[in-house]
Amino acid sequence: MPEHDDLKLLIGAAHASGDIARKFWKQSPETWDKDAGAGPVTEADLAIDRMLHNDLLTARPDYGWLSEETEDNAARLAHDHVFIIDPIDGTRAFIEGSKTFAHSLAIARKGRVTAAVVFLPMLDRLYVATNSMAASLNGRPIKASTPKPDQSPTVLGTKCNFEPDHWKNGAPPFERHFRSSLAYRLCLVAEGRFDAMLTLRPTWEWDVAAGALIAQRAGVCVTDTHGNQPVYNNAHPQLAGMIAAGPDLHKSIHTELANPISVP
Repeated sequence: MPEHDDLKLLIGAAHASGDIARKFWKQSPETWDKDAGAGPVTEADLAIDRMLHNDLLTARPDYGWLSEETEDNAARLAHDHVFIIDPIDGTRAFIEGSKTFAHSLAIARKGRVTAAVVFLPMLDRLYVATNSMAASLNGRPIKASTPKPDQSPTVLGTKCNFEPDHWKNGAPPFERHFRSSLAYRLCLVAEGRFDAMLTLRPTWEWDVAAGALIAQRAGVCVTDTHGNQPVYNNAHPQLAGMIAAGPDLHKSIHTELANPISVP
C-alpha cells in the first residue's frame, strides 16, 4: 500500500536526521532567534531541513512541502500529498543538551495524515504509524492508558494551559508534566505513559501532524479545542490547539474548557 512505502521513506529520513543531530548535540551549535518571538533555530535545524527537503522531494517529486524551517509556499496547496516536517521539535531542549528533542515527519493526503514518524535519536525511540497500521515504538505495539477513577490524570502541557481562566470551574485536578516537544508529548500519550496532552493556543501543523496520527492509531482521541478532527495542509498552517486523551478523559477535558480558541 502507498502509505507503507511512504512510511519506509520517512523512517529512513528520520534516521538520517538523527545522524545530523548527533553531530551538533552538545557542541554549542550556532543559534538564532526567529522573528516575532517564534523561538530559536540552530544550524542543526537548518542542516536537517536541507537534507530532508532534498531527499524526500527527490523521492516524491509530486508531493508538496511544509516545514517549520522552510519559507512557506502556497504551491503546496495544489498537491494531494504533502510532507509536514519539523526537523527538530523541541529546539530549546536540543540547545540545552536534553535528550528529549524529536524529529517529526508526516505525510498528509487531502488533509489527513497517512504516514507518520517521530524519532528521538538520543533515546533511540522510533514511533511510527500509518492510517491502516497500529502505532508502534521500536517495533512494539503501543496503546493509550485508561486512568483509574481514584487517581488524578497525568497531563502533559505548559503551565499556562492550567490557568483557571481556561476552565469553566477552575483548573481540573490534573497532575501536570512537561516535555519540550509536542510530537513527543503525543507519543507519550500514545504509549500510555501519560493520560493526556493539551495545548490551548494556535498550534503549528508541523509540531503535531506526526504525533497526532501515532496517538490516534494507539487509541487516543485527538481533536482541536472545538472537538474537531485536525485537518492539515491549511493555507494558514495552524490548528485551534489540540487535546489528546482516551475517549472518556477527552470528553471530560473538552467539556470543562471555558472557550475553544481560534486561529488567525
